[in-house]
Amino acid sequence: MKAAVLVEVNKPLVIEDVSLQKPGPREVLIRTSVAGLCHSDLHFMEGLYPHPLPAVLGHESAGIVEQVGSDVTYVKPGDHVVTCLSVFCGTCDNCSTGRPVLCTDTTVKMLPGASNRLSWARSEKLNQFLNLSSFAEQMLVHENAIVKIKKEMPLDLAALIGCGVITGYGAVVNTAKVQPGETVVVIGCGGVGMAAINGAEIAGAGRIIAVDTNPAKLQLATKLGATDIIDPRNGDVVQQVRDLTNGGVNHSFEVLGRKETAEQAFAMLAPGGTATIVGMIPFGQKIELHGFDFLRERKIQGSSMGSNHFRVDMPRLVEFYMRGKLHLEDWISAKLKLSEINDGFAAMKAGKTVRSVIMFDA
Repeated sequence: MKAAVLVEVNKPLVIEDVSLQKPGPREVLIRTSVAGLCHSDLHFMEGLYPHPLPAVLGHESAGIVEQVGSDVTYVKPGDHVVTCLSVFCGTCDNCSTGRPVLCTDTTVKMLPGASNRLSWARSEKLNQFLNLSSFAEQMLVHENAIVKIKKEMPLDLAALIGCGVITGYGAVVNTAKVQPGETVVVIGCGGVGMAAINGAEIAGAGRIIAVDTNPAKLQLATKLGATDIIDPRNGDVVQQVRDLTNGGVNHSFEVLGRKETAEQAFAMLAPGGTATIVGMIPFGQKIELHGFDFLRERKIQGSSMGSNHFRVDMPRLVEFYMRGKLHLEDWISAKLKLSEINDGFAAMKAGKTVRSVIMFDA
């Protein structure tokens, strides 16, 4: 098969011939239909987060099951599936207490051969990325890394649910548990930010403030549920939020992964408010907060993949789309071939896209 390989950080991905093993007892071979370009991939491409190289990146995808291992009962060939990087074992303490997104045993007990799933003609070892590696024409994954969806759901839109949508929507609904009528601000209107805005609208937030410097993205945010928009170039963004809300918001969501915006997210809270950090702040970087603010019971927390229970959440998101509540068509800025993947990431870095997707059947 063809796959896009990251050989060295800060270098373009290279399209190579790559081979896969046959499915093991609990593994599933998937024909990749669509793979989204996510900012998280870019973090690894730029070396902001470490990962063994060379590797086939990609983690936001949908496809069709081709083969299943001898012990797989969840899916069969022909089923349509969405992948999720938060593969779960189902037996560790976190899985057993309802937090499978924080599973601790994925590589120890479930995936002993994962490091050998991929191979290529070069002498170096080829690493799988986040148990998926979806920038490839096929994926070999554990059955607990996929969710089955109805075939009526378009696969190009379904792919978005696997990472960007569940991360933003889940941060609002699962992690922060936004209540009807509460005030929300979302800092950053890329794919994940749009999902947070759309999720806040579904959750019944009373006021949803979108923050971005891109006018086109702010315009789209209003279509997805934002009641107010703020361009940080027009002045102190914290003060703008405080002025709009008479003192601060109940919930802020930082979706850019930057030190300064994480600090702003905390500073714009009303007493008792919660800042949820969704973006991937570069590895090793620290944020600074005013200690006095904690005396008014302001809180800051992280969110991993929207605190998802993905086999429950993703079918619900499909239903939201089918009922017109989740506006996924508006998110796709470009449909690309695998050979155009570096162009897609260049457009992402330039802030020109909400989401670009690789269409493997194109």
